[in-house]
Amino acid sequence: MNNDISGAKKHLQFMRQAFHLAEQAYEEKEVPVGAIVVKDDQIIGKGYNQTERLKDPTAHAEMLAISAACSTLEEKYLTGCTLYVTLEPCPMCAGGLVWAKIDTVIIGALDAKAGGCGSIFNIAGSEKLNHQPKVLHGFMEKDCEWLLKQFFQERRGKQNGQQ
Repeated sequence: MNNDISGAKKHLQFMRQAFHLAEQAYEEKEVPVGAIVVKDDQIIGKGYNQTERLKDPTAHAEMLAISAACSTLEEKYLTGCTLYVTLEPCPMCAGGLVWAKIDTVIIGALDAKAGGCGSIFNIAGSEKLNHQPKVLHGFMEKDCEWLLKQFFQERRGKQNGQQ
């Protein structure tokens, strides 16, 4: 039981760091998603959405974090690593997680419109692919959902509380 509690605390600690990256994306008027890659309790890659700034539809938080982690390790596979992300990866990013052979994915909020790790698609769990990372969700879920809702309400020019 202690291992589960310490594991949950560790997951929350790292999710907070991913959340801070999502806040950075929010400040830069990007969809507020943040991601970090951890190996041996050390952050080896991080990213936040930068599709607008980089004019690149693949510049999602997860893809940038995976690239940074691969660069840090000088490896193309991220075995032994955990990705923390504030929003469930889309199909593109879920595919990236599979190809990078990430061991575990810890998700804040699920994505009911484009989730690729179980909500809409289950690319991460597909037995047709050569790797299936363990996927856990619900870490800081309310905070992650709130930040995304706030962003899209502001983007649509709506008043507080209106949907």
